[in-house]
Amino acid sequence: MSVSRPGPFLPSGARGRGRAPAVILDDVKGAQKMLTGVARVTAMEGSRHLSQLVGAPVHLKCENLQRTGSFKLRGAYVRIAGLSPEERAAGVVAASAGNHAQGVALASSLLGVRSTVFMPVGAPLPKVAATREYGADVRMVGHVVDDTLAAAQRYARETGAVFIHPFDHPDIIAGQGTVGLEILEQCPEVRTIVVGVGGGGLIAGIAVAVKALRPDVRVIGVQAEGAAAYPPSLVAGRPVAVDNPTTMADGIKVGRPGDAPFGIVAELVDEVRTVSEDALSSALLLCLERAKLVVEPAGASPVAALLSEPSAFSGGPVVAVLSGGNVDPLVLQRTLRHGMAAAGRYLSLRLRLADRPGALAGLLGALSVVDANVLDVSHVRTDPRLGLTEVEVELHLETKGPEHCEEVATALREAGYRVMPQQ
Repeated sequence: MSVSRPGPFLPSGARGRGRAPAVILDDVKGAQKMLTGVARVTAMEGSRHLSQLVGAPVHLKCENLQRTGSFKLRGAYVRIAGLSPEERAAGVVAASAGNHAQGVALASSLLGVRSTVFMPVGAPLPKVAATREYGADVRMVGHVVDDTLAAAQRYARETGAVFIHPFDHPDIIAGQGTVGLEILEQCPEVRTIVVGVGGGGLIAGIAVAVKALRPDVRVIGVQAEGAAAYPPSLVAGRPVAVDNPTTMADGIKVGRPGDAPFGIVAELVDEVRTVSEDALSSALLLCLERAKLVVEPAGASPVAALLSEPSAFSGGPVVAVLSGGNVDPLVLQRTLRHGMAAAGRYLSLRLRLADRPGALAGLLGALSVVDANVLDVSHVRTDPRLGLTEVEVELHLETKGPEHCEEVATALREAGYRVMPQQ
């Protein structure tokens, strides 16, 4: 699914004329100067596999290698650096389950500002530990981010601390837009930039910078199907909330676009596409296996879009922004398993066997002939649907791809085994 921009974008400097963007090119250039020596100019890596798939050069902008593991430091530093001395003295507060928390914590430490970060109970332990190590006072409140956000805003009202929003502020957008300036410097021939979208701060900033300098470059956003608030919002012409956003890509699991980024996205971004969970996990697996890069599911969303419809990105060099690499090891394990299944590298089968000695050994022997590696076997003898002398076996196999999966299933049927449909 994709939604195109409803109308022409406004040129840089159009602030004050109609639906002008909240941020202009000069803001992004100012943020770039402010971030010199603070944020890394992250690497741009080519991908031969994706280039062959798309039919055009594909480059990966590695914000997963940024300090704190994501682009969030850029906006957080610009926002906090812009506070008055009185505001800095009051400290800052944020709410986040991960990347924004770490960005605010490090930015505050670098600027000598006291920070308090509210994180949900159950947030990944590595992210909690990293946020503390960067110097924040971490408080665990709520089981969902909405509860954590409410607690942070209440703390701001009670203490006078400045609330640092993850995406809905012009300074945040300007800071994130420095990624766009780097892309134009590193890949001047770029024709398409693909960016994961949650609240919209990153793509809004990139679009401001890129469209002002290179209006011919397409800027395309990507959201997870289960957390895609931008498509209905663009159709409605205003931010629209989606109920219960669900996706493995927690970095872009945002239920409602930010007001400030939405106006920019509506004016400047060419298209917003959606991708499935299978595509996200396949993209993460590809980044790890082919590019040797650890990327979180949200950061892999642009790659998922390329995998889902390669022909939509032909016609010139493409830059996919890998926005972050902070993935919990347990989540990584589950996502990789899901990605391998989506790529046909796992196969689950249910079979009916005669309940007699040697039957399972014969089955395993048949699988060895077609070179399928057995990961797990389970026996069921008590299901009322089974005959008196039958047993059901569920197998989880490691395979070499979709063709090998079909070869395994065909070989078992030809050997006389009854392969049951998965429930």
